Amino acid sequence: MDSWSMSDMPSEKISDIEADCYCCLSKLLDGMQDHYTFDQPGIQRLVFKLKELVRRIDEPVYRHMEDQGLEYLQFAFRWFNCLLIREIPFHLVTRLRDTYLAEGDALPDFLVYIFASFLLTWSDELQKLDFQEMVLFLQCLPTQNWTFQELETVLSRAYVWHIMFNKSPSHLAS
Repeated sequence: MDSWSMSDMPSEKISDIEADCYCCLSKLLDGMQDHYTFDQPGIQRLVFKLKELVRRIDEPVYRHMEDQGLEYLQFAFRWFNCLLIREIPFHLVTRLRDTYLAEGDALPDFLVYIFASFLLTWSDELQKLDFQEMVLFLQCLPTQNWTFQELETVLSRAYVWHIMFNKSPSHLAS
């Protein structure tokens, strides 16, 4: 893919690719229109659910973040707004978007599990940081050298948590 050149492609092929990309992006964003409206209630709702899920899965990191006064909106808003695309290397974006598309209409709720898994990848490190260090760390996570294996670990853990909690739909409703 790194060696592909747009100048080598016929314009009809480029138009087909553009149409396919637009269709996929439209389908992806269909179920989350309230993420991109006034006050972004969809994002705010999911940030709350993320906080609750972290509390249930990893009480020590949750407590440390609370003690330091770190608000989840300070880092997770960008994650939900950009769907983690800014947080991972570009070569992994296709794999991440493939997961998003596969989830279909259930994606907004599944994002909570993905982002909890992503955050808790650094549970041990986060518990050693103060407020300012945590904010800086979470704004520039050490993912630049990630491979498919690290992303697969995050996605697999998210899937397991989703399956574990799926039978108790009100577990994030408190």
